[in-house]
Amino acid sequence: MAIVYFSGELELLAGADRTLSEAKTFRDIVRDLVQRFENLDEKLLLDMAIAIDGEIIHTPLLEIVEAESELHFLHRIAGG
Repeated sequence: MAIVYFSGELELLAGADRTLSEAKTFRDIVRDLVQRFENLDEKLLLDMAIAIDGEIIHTPLLEIVEAESELHFLHRIAGG
């Protein structure tokens, strides 16, 4: 199962710093998290940056997630 790590605000909303998911795509992982953690919503998760196995993915919706993958939700940083 993929390991999903929460940090900052997400950790407070989920009540945990990590969880496991059996979903096979990023989109399905988001749906799984929203169903299991009532304080998380899809828009919040989709507005965050995501790192899958150490690589930040800019368009992750259809990204395949391996069983041993690690996903980190990160707050986007604006720069100039």
